[in-house]
Amino acid sequence: MTTLHPTTHPTTHLLYLHGFRSSPQSAKARQMAAHVAQHHPGVTWWCPQLPPSPREAMALVAQGIAQWPGAAMGVVGSSLGGFYASWVAHHKGCPSVMLNPAVHPARDLTRYIGEQTSWHDPAESFYFRPEYIDELKALDTSGQAPASRELAIIAKGDEVLDWREMVARYPHARLLLQEGGEHALVNFEEYLPAVVDFLALA
Repeated sequence: MTTLHPTTHPTTHLLYLHGFRSSPQSAKARQMAAHVAQHHPGVTWWCPQLPPSPREAMALVAQGIAQWPGAAMGVVGSSLGGFYASWVAHHKGCPSVMLNPAVHPARDLTRYIGEQTSWHDPAESFYFRPEYIDELKALDTSGQAPASRELAIIAKGDEVLDWREMVARYPHARLLLQEGGEHALVNFEEYLPAVVDFLALA
């Protein structure tokens, strides 16, 4: 395990951002929430349900974390949430953890324009609008130097996203590359100690 940098602040506030068509009910979000509640009860935890509009999603997040201390917060994001996490980290100057992050969502989500259902409740649907593609482009922080430390957990077996693109997008990140695996990172629990150590949860 990499020794934490001596200037690392303990993380007292933790934000988790779910992926496209996902929710706070995702397995990884629930595992992270349970771990924080059990082992780091003093940490402020927030995993909001994100609206389909990227602009509205980040407006919601920005409002919710406006009073959070940038030096003492962390953000974890999965898939599209990883793309959002980079935007949050850029604006708050906080460390970020990306789990199989979407790196070209404006390109990849074009084919999902139209009616979509939620993974965790197929009875729930939403409409992914064409203008959301431009909203994604406006949030893209690729090509900019990271504002703080980054950890990327990437599965080579991801069936949704190309692991090579993910690795190339985060050249400065500490990288945990999983042989095989899948987009859902069903063994995320095994990575929880590394995430907690990286973020120095209080």
